[in-house]
Amino acid sequence: CEHYANIIHSYRDLPKLYNQWVNVVRWEKTTRPFLRSREFLWQEGHTIHATAQEAIEETERMLNVYAKFCEEALAMPVVKGKKTESDKFAGAVSTYAIEALMHDGKALQAGTSHYFGDGFAQAFGIEYTDKENKHVFPHQTSWGVTTRLIGAVIMTHGDDNGLVLPPAVAPVQAVIIPIAQHKEGVLDKADELFKRLKSSGLRVKIDDSENSPGWKFAEYEMKGVPVRVEIGPKDIEANQCVIASRWNGEKIIVSLDELESAVAQKLKEAHDGMYQKALENMNSRTYSCTTIEEINKSLKENGDGFIKAMWCGEESCEDEVKEKTGVGSRCIPFMQERISDVCVCCGKPAKTMVYWGKAY
Repeated sequence: CEHYANIIHSYRDLPKLYNQWVNVVRWEKTTRPFLRSREFLWQEGHTIHATAQEAIEETERMLNVYAKFCEEALAMPVVKGKKTESDKFAGAVSTYAIEALMHDGKALQAGTSHYFGDGFAQAFGIEYTDKENKHVFPHQTSWGVTTRLIGAVIMTHGDDNGLVLPPAVAPVQAVIIPIAQHKEGVLDKADELFKRLKSSGLRVKIDDSENSPGWKFAEYEMKGVPVRVEIGPKDIEANQCVIASRWNGEKIIVSLDELESAVAQKLKEAHDGMYQKALENMNSRTYSCTTIEEINKSLKENGDGFIKAMWCGEESCEDEVKEKTGVGSRCIPFMQERISDVCVCCGKPAKTMVYWGKAY
């Protein structure tokens, strides 16, 4: 804000759009790897605009960017919504968030976007001269995601064998495993497949180490590589290879003439399948409740998950729900439903439907 106050003088100076990747160190009493650590990396934006409308549009645009990234790159469904007054960023006019649901039914705030209005501009003396030569305060936004998303990917898709990585972000999208590689021609053929897949634009690796094929299978399953290509003497003779998908363990035999298209198809299937599996987990763990008793009953019978319930808008009711059930408000979703006409806590007329849940 001090920087803005020094560089913004005219409407011609706006908007200012800053994006940065930084290390953050902060105090955390209880840490969890990736999710909540004392030092983490984040990408955050700070923008400043001439009008409230422009700033609000930027706030909403970036929330949609984050939601699209989670769904299209991380294969992770999210709920988009607005934070309650008590849960918004300090000093913000409004805070928006994307909420994801993990394997265990706990919610994870995957990204936030804040509209600050002109409050910080007034506090720090950020003014500009508009087209009518009047001195006015600009409007600010801020938004960000962190390395918490790595934890989100692990907990959304991982299984007992290790990581399951979405193809879009997997460092290695396909690994080639030579079978009986000591036999003549096997490594040469594996190298040929490697070059073909790399030329098609994929991130590919060939493992020609002395470890056994079984060891290699387990190694790359643990690392979450989406696709494994197996090639051995019998495969070469039949002009084929075996393709295994990490996300569901499916194996198919493919003609080497169709290698590139078959691997590309399996990567697409991996993303779509992983997203659908995560969506089904979220939907099956989302429950509608009309009273505090129903929330407690649902938690006892079904375990953790999202609770959809109506709210009157009073902070005292929000606090009481958390005190009596252990679930806090996650967001007021943009996609509203009418669960009932009264608040889940006090029984007074409800204003909005809220997603509640236990969170990391």
